[in-house]
Amino acid sequence: MNDTSTTIAHSVFSHVESSPDTDPWSAFWSAAPAILFAADTHGAPQPDLSTEVRSRWTFDNLYLLFPCAYDANEPLNLKPDRDLEKETNELWNWDVVEVFLGADANNIRRYKEFEISPQGEWVDLDVDLAQPNHEEGWVWTSGCETAARIDPENPIWYAFLRIPYGAIDSRAAASGNTLRINLCRVHGSKRRLTVWQPTMCATFHVPEVFGTLRLEKA
Repeated sequence: MNDTSTTIAHSVFSHVESSPDTDPWSAFWSAAPAILFAADTHGAPQPDLSTEVRSRWTFDNLYLLFPCAYDANEPLNLKPDRDLEKETNELWNWDVVEVFLGADANNIRRYKEFEISPQGEWVDLDVDLAQPNHEEGWVWTSGCETAARIDPENPIWYAFLRIPYGAIDSRAAASGNTLRINLCRVHGSKRRLTVWQPTMCATFHVPEVFGTLRLEKA
């Protein structure tokens, strides 16, 4: 199992594709190791916001699952007028999980960003930090598919993400491939930020600290 003590995470190969699946105990997800994070951007512990991430890959897609615990006394900050038919620009103003993925080791300031809300809203961005307004990258379309559900009784919410591999890497998907990655979360009306690899500032967009996601055969 991976945790915040390492900068390397593992994505396990699957011979079959998965439909949207938010159950971490399903046959598809139970084979995937978990990455855990529960610290703010400066590394201070936030144990009530423990977030788990699992990843799998096929020759066509990269999959991620986010089980996100939260404190029932600090409600989720949900967008009231949700629209699941198209991507939601500025979704980062609400509760989301985010994954940053970069494949170009020679230009680490260029990477892809994916966000999913507890309600299943999503946005994908082609980020280029060399540009003055990198948020404009939201007009890019990856072809990703998302799903989400909230379990208020526990309380926890889940987000599923399937990304066409060709949208993030010019190489064919293969065991041994590595991607630069960070995993992030925004929670509640106070906009509490948690992150896998601490950025040591108030933004997630610090590619110099990204960790590594390694594609592996089981």
